[in-house]
Amino acid sequence: MGSKTGFMNRKREEPSKQDPLHRTQNWLEYQIPLSDEKITEQASRCMDCGTPFCHTGILFQGRDTGCPLSNLIPDWNDLVYRNRWKEALDRLLETNNFPEFTGKICPAPCEGSCTLAIHDSAVSIKSIEQAIIDKGFAEGWITPNPPTQRTEKKVVIVGSGPAGLACADELNKQGHEVTVLERSDRIGGLLMYGIPNMKLEKSTIQRRVDLLIQEGIQFVTNMEVGKNISMEQLQSDYDAVILCTGATQPRTLNVEGSNVAGVIYAMDYLTDSTKHLLDPNDHTLSFNAAGKDVIVIGGGDTGADCVATALRQKCRSVTQFGKHPSLPQDRAEDNPWPEFPYVFSLDYAYEEATSRFEKDPREYCIQTKKILRDASGSVQELHTIQMEKSVDENGEVTFREIPGTEQIWPTQMVLIAIGYSGGETAFYEQVGVEYTNGKVKTSYGEYQTNLECVFVAGDARRGQSLVVWAIHEGREAARECHKYLTKSAIQ
Repeated sequence: MGSKTGFMNRKREEPSKQDPLHRTQNWLEYQIPLSDEKITEQASRCMDCGTPFCHTGILFQGRDTGCPLSNLIPDWNDLVYRNRWKEALDRLLETNNFPEFTGKICPAPCEGSCTLAIHDSAVSIKSIEQAIIDKGFAEGWITPNPPTQRTEKKVVIVGSGPAGLACADELNKQGHEVTVLERSDRIGGLLMYGIPNMKLEKSTIQRRVDLLIQEGIQFVTNMEVGKNISMEQLQSDYDAVILCTGATQPRTLNVEGSNVAGVIYAMDYLTDSTKHLLDPNDHTLSFNAAGKDVIVIGGGDTGADCVATALRQKCRSVTQFGKHPSLPQDRAEDNPWPEFPYVFSLDYAYEEATSRFEKDPREYCIQTKKILRDASGSVQELHTIQMEKSVDENGEVTFREIPGTEQIWPTQMVLIAIGYSGGETAFYEQVGVEYTNGKVKTSYGEYQTNLECVFVAGDARRGQSLVVWAIHEGREAARECHKYLTKSAIQ
């Protein structure tokens, strides 16, 4: 490494943020990147640790450990420190198709597995990654690079989320003719409509899509398989089909009143908000939090995005319900390094809500019992009870209601953000792929379905997961599909 004592001489520094009260007045990205000089200093903190765990990319006891893409993190940290940015970019792009996405929205399991994190703050890997790709675009180093030769093989990818885009990029590099079908009106899937603009500006996605188009990939929007075109037609027209349709079936809230007007699934709410932001004249908001008491059910990242969106829509109040207790300030004994650290943090949305209402919007260990409507049929109030969580000697978790903790919450909008049960099984049945528990079935380590020439990748195969895992899946499925196409060409 260039600086053998950088981790001793410098402390971790993260990008600054716009003032919380100011940034809720707009939909722009809220982080302010570090300068090149600061990034170089942060890169110097990378230790010569011998056996890096930051790029292991495995699941350990069901938890993320290191980068699923196996990014060569120590390599590009050292190159940045030495001011060899172009080489750092080349090294980064060897393993990650879209660092401009992961650098903004990935929760950075790599940092949780950083060796320095055993006793100090982790290296600012995510910030350095973002700085590298930003510099690559700013300097004009990233230009269209279509393949010099084309095969005679044609591949169609269904779904344009991170898995579909990564898969398309890899297969196009191999010279295959690639077409991506998207049932929505814009390319990007979860990236476009599932993640708010203040976390990932949509111009960033379009910039990459434009680049992929210039490299020869064809994109078709408003094209739904089973509605606008059949699976049989795809299998007839293409040499391979890859399903990257995501895990878009939301978990339902099984309580009284969950179907009344004003109870909305989080993804429907976030999609509606982004569509209005992009096309304010053509898309009228169907779900507007303005002037309402909003309750978000679900304590994860999607719930946080709902909180931030409601704030920007000028809600009167916002509260987020979580099933579990508050996370500890430090790693728990059952969450050791190099696992991703599950510790308390003040996410951007909670920072914003606290600044506006002088109170963290999160309520912990709370269970919704029923939802009541008013005379017009719209949601009026929500009833809850506090829960006590316990874990026995076998690790089995149970929840017990605490008598006397019942509470009534006035509300005019309830957002359901409790995750996804898997893919849309009606679609799987329609196209004929085998599935289990909402996921398309494949053999272990493989990506081909029960149908000849039909592959699957991303959340449709592994279930709801991180964007970085979706990119990994897309790359792996592309590799297996290329092997299949090459073998069939020889035969």
